[in-house]
Amino acid sequence: MSVDERTTEQSSRYDHLENMSTAELLTAINSEDRTVPEAVSTAIPRIKDLVDGIVERVSRGGRVFYLGAGTSGRLGVVDASEIPPTYGVHNVFIGLMAGGDKAIRDAVEGAEDSRTGGWEDMTPYSPTKDDILVGIAASGTTPYVVGAVEIARRNGLLTACITCNEGSPLASAAEIPIVVVVGPEFVTGSTRMKAGTAQKLVLNMISTASMIRLGHVRGSKMVDMQLTNNKLVDRGARMIMEETGIVDYGYARSLLLSHGSVRAAVFFYQTQSNLV
Repeated sequence: MSVDERTTEQSSRYDHLENMSTAELLTAINSEDRTVPEAVSTAIPRIKDLVDGIVERVSRGGRVFYLGAGTSGRLGVVDASEIPPTYGVHNVFIGLMAGGDKAIRDAVEGAEDSRTGGWEDMTPYSPTKDDILVGIAASGTTPYVVGAVEIARRNGLLTACITCNEGSPLASAAEIPIVVVVGPEFVTGSTRMKAGTAQKLVLNMISTASMIRLGHVRGSKMVDMQLTNNKLVDRGARMIMEETGIVDYGYARSLLLSHGSVRAAVFFYQTQSNLV
């Protein structure tokens, strides 16, 4: 796929941006952004297939690897890093990007051009057939990502991708291609904009739906969240009060801190109540 064939590289629908007022720029950007959720909605059947595959494999010990470069890689790292505090689940979602952790803040020249680099970065984790690899690349052509998906699929991993171009090498390589075509960027080729937003939305859907299906949400509450600050302790105490009918906030808070999670505190309280 040549640069000219990529939707993400097509010229912006707008021109002479430098002559626009601030209000005009912001209105135009917002207008473009509003098209993204609709584009994502067309990919829901494929996202469903991936979530079902994740639930099946994680239930038997598998892990989800997000792999990307640049903006795509950073988005994967962010989504993976939010799973432990939100759901209390560690070492299940793993974010890797070309150039390693240093590349989260600073570009690492040439890192994304290695066709074997992605799989090499996964190797220390000893991938198995129960694992899932989600390659993330707006262009769908990044060698680091495409190569890793190809090798992972040959090794029996479930492979998926998130890309914003139809007919890309990455979409062809993945067993479950999630293709969200958002059209030309407001600033030509700046895929941190609409393409990045689309990828973020899809990643949110994948991880959130997977965690719910795997039992880490009760009602609509994050019952396994980590108690890493006062705000979350307060939220957890109120969740316990709502779930159990406890009216004493101090007691609910002490239960939470004693047992370490909303789930454990509620289970303890309900067990004790049933014994009375």
